Amino acid sequence: MCRNIKTLHNFAPPATDTEIRASALQFVRKLSGCTHPSKANEAEFDRAVDDVTAVARELLASLVTTAPPRDRAVEAAKAKERSRQRFIGA
Repeated sequence: MCRNIKTLHNFAPPATDTEIRASALQFVRKLSGCTHPSKANEAEFDRAVDDVTAVARELLASLVTTAPPRDRAVEAAKAKERSRQRFIGA
């Protein structure tokens, strides 16, 4: 499940709220061990996603770096090439 959590810090353009929430959702899914909570746990699950989203947003806003921002397109191309190499070699 956590394979879908992407690095969100130091990119141009910065991470969107949708990307931050998607990472928070994956994190909560991993912690809880379920992708979809039961009706009894739905409210707590949703609250946890909201809380993690808020904390992640604060973290990203507070981080400082001297490195230049990474380009999303370049990083995506690198990831695609790594994936291609991994599956060609398999």
